[in-house]
Amino acid sequence: MKKRALISVSDKDNITNFAKGLVDLDYEIISTGGTLNKLTEAGIQATAVEDVTGFPEMLGGRVKTLHPIIHAGLLAKRDNADHQKQLTESDIDLIDMVVVNLYPFKQTFDQLDVTEEEVIENIDVGGPTMLRAAAKSFADVTVVVDPDDYDSTLKSIQENRLDKTERKKLAAKVFRHTAQYDSMIASYFTEDAFPENYTITYEKAQTLRYGENPHQTAAFYKNPTETAMSLASAKQLHGKELSYNNIQDANAALEIIAEYGSPTAVAVKHMNPCGIGVAEGINRAFSKAYEADPVSIFGGIVACNRKIDVELATQLSGIFLEIVIAPEFTDDALAVLTKKKNIRLLELAMVNEQSTYHKLTTIKGGVLIQSNDDAEVEQKDLTFPTDKKPSEDEIKDLLFAWKAVKHVKSNAIVLAKGLQTVGVGAGQMNRVGAADIALEQAEEKAKDAVMASDAFFPMPDTVEIAAKAGITAVIQPGGSKRDQDSIDMCNKYGISMVYTGMRHFKH
Repeated sequence: MKKRALISVSDKDNITNFAKGLVDLDYEIISTGGTLNKLTEAGIQATAVEDVTGFPEMLGGRVKTLHPIIHAGLLAKRDNADHQKQLTESDIDLIDMVVVNLYPFKQTFDQLDVTEEEVIENIDVGGPTMLRAAAKSFADVTVVVDPDDYDSTLKSIQENRLDKTERKKLAAKVFRHTAQYDSMIASYFTEDAFPENYTITYEKAQTLRYGENPHQTAAFYKNPTETAMSLASAKQLHGKELSYNNIQDANAALEIIAEYGSPTAVAVKHMNPCGIGVAEGINRAFSKAYEADPVSIFGGIVACNRKIDVELATQLSGIFLEIVIAPEFTDDALAVLTKKKNIRLLELAMVNEQSTYHKLTTIKGGVLIQSNDDAEVEQKDLTFPTDKKPSEDEIKDLLFAWKAVKHVKSNAIVLAKGLQTVGVGAGQMNRVGAADIALEQAEEKAKDAVMASDAFFPMPDTVEIAAKAGITAVIQPGGSKRDQDSIDMCNKYGISMVYTGMRHFKH
């Protein structure tokens, strides 16, 4: 008796070649709608599902395969005598293979002008039901959801090695596929930021050579529904594959540069900015970022939010960098940079906005989820508790530094002058320690610079060492029980302090 394969696909690429291969292997083909037409036009004999069920498609195609004759043929156990007796009594034949992929739900809701009705109509019901039934019966039924598996499946059948183990692998792919499909649908309909069940899905973009360290395994997965500026959307123009640490650092650079609209260059090392520069042109912006810390930039990552020309490319080529990210590279710039074999060049449209995606941090046995730290502070939001008020230029530098300190590991201190970071103190167990590091790095550049702190000052010591080093203005959240001590210290040294009313811890 011939084996039977039910084929009903939304993505019809290569389906005729696969179906021809099955026919050559003596399979009988059952099909539906557009797939049936495609096969028939290719000269492949196929039976309509409605001729098998004796029931026509109805409700505009919403009901095609949802019928006992189809699902009993899939779900019946071959080694269960009672199941086989019931099939015989009901004149139902077994189905040995299901080849299905689903309505393009994601492609539909990605469209800018799509209506909710159109999205709903692209929620596949019959397809997932058949896939799940076939996958549940993988001991006897082969289920193929991915066109990339057509050739290998045919070859396995031809070589008589399509066994239960391989069918189980195909079934596992089905359950991952339908889980992702349902996750995207749930995401589309869910308005609660933190629902009772938090379902997410990612698609594998790259297997990585290793993780943070060579003894760790790793892979890079992308969010299929993320449309904001994302590393997953970047086009790699040159260089080695990205590593785990490259991806972490590059993402940090993108999150920082999204804060700034003017021409900006960001240098990142170990997920902390080692230099940020803003200027009227991108070349000068990079010079500022480089001069901020010409030591730490070595082996780092640079992101620019403007096109890189040959002049800037020449500057960049003189430094050992892992990655350069920009919205565009001129041909001459590429000619210069690609002389360096290993440097990764990534092209990505830059958007001056923070994504509203959720941050996920795994812990043992669970996950922490929070909204992205995308809150902004403008000049109108500031309060001025000290006797001396900052000048307009100081306010510009304070706001510049405030954007930067948000992306520095806590406890964090950033010193800035002329829209350039001149000192960064990151990840210290106490705030005065972070300030010491930033001031030591800045040296004489600390004079007439401003200071940003990601959280309030519990003691006035940080303000005092900053004032003694020549800092003229400080920006911090405020809110400590001992705020007055810091205010008094500012007044003592004649410097200004600004409150934002918002902290930026980054653990």
